Amino acid sequence: MSNGNDSFFTIKSLREQVYDYLRLQMNDGKIRPGSFLNLNEISMELGMSRTPLRDALFQLETEGFVTIYPRRGVIVNTLTLEKIRNIYEIIGGLESSVMVHIALRFRESDADFMEKCNAQMRKALDQNNFQLFYEENLKFHNVYLNMSDNAEILHYIKIHRERLYDFPRNKTYVKEWELHSLEEHKMLIELLRKGDFNGAAEYIRDVHWSFQVQERFIRKYYFAKHSELDVSEEA
Repeated sequence: MSNGNDSFFTIKSLREQVYDYLRLQMNDGKIRPGSFLNLNEISMELGMSRTPLRDALFQLETEGFVTIYPRRGVIVNTLTLEKIRNIYEIIGGLESSVMVHIALRFRESDADFMEKCNAQMRKALDQNNFQLFYEENLKFHNVYLNMSDNAEILHYIKIHRERLYDFPRNKTYVKEWELHSLEEHKMLIELLRKGDFNGAAEYIRDVHWSFQVQERFIRKYYFAKHSELDVSEEA
């Protein structure tokens, strides 16, 4: 195993290590959407057999990151407009289902923390600090998501968010979209402070994660700047 990759291979199982390595390569844009993976090359680079590599690829296929074609190879999936539409519907529905079940757990201090996250996101926009904006946005949503006891829902939300944001991760943003997002966050906080959890759930589903509401921004963010992303309607 090469010394350059030693940090990846410590305590986790070989499958987990290979999975993390491939996800990082996708995140950094070193493995591009639409490209075929050279399994022999990856196996040699990591200094391990193809068994853990195959297991990691099965997991990536289950999560929608790659497609395995028997006797042809493995291709990194392209994020199409239709796939984005489907992901928005899934995340909106799942986050909405979480929202209606947190009434007994949500506190005023949680709303205060969400406001702080929103303020930090605004500061990040002013500083053109995408990484800070991204991290604070995750914190904002995780305030209520982490109140759920449903590990399966949280897992699927996490995977689908990563498909949107880490495939590869865009190092910039559409400022107009993010300003709209901050206003939507304010409305969500207002609904939560009022104790209107059903209204908050509807707002998450029908506005914040509505493909129809967000489509013009989605097209700018994913397709105006990234030639590797396919704007076709094919799944």
